[in-house]
Amino acid sequence: MDHNRKPFPDIRQRTFEYASRVIKLYQALEVGDQGAGRVLSRQLLRSATSIGANIEEAQSAESRRDFIHKLTIAQKEARESLYWLRLIEKSKIIPPKRLGLLIQETDEITAVITAIILSTKKNLKGPRS
Repeated sequence: MDHNRKPFPDIRQRTFEYASRVIKLYQALEVGDQGAGRVLSRQLLRSATSIGANIEEAQSAESRRDFIHKLTIAQKEARESLYWLRLIEKSKIIPPKRLGLLIQETDEITAVITAIILSTKKNLKGPRS
């Protein structure tokens, strides 16, 4: 399999930048909160930084099935990140306005990963007769 072919070439950089933004949010929550915000920010940090790490791992997948598996993990981590962001937003630990773009980016990243998975699965099955 040609892992260098990238139908969605920006997803690696995009998830890297996303993780960087989440790290900044985490730092803000760590400074200002001793309670729930601190716990939630740690959960978010773990899941959000895992998205890009799994996408990077997928670049060295041993097969298309392995590639799909690694991207599926990234997809799950993105969905988990969305959950933590929505919970932080709902609890008003920080102003919801500050989370809007990050929540939107999480939705978009999830959609891109899902599209890559579906495209790869379609190519795995090959053309139908």
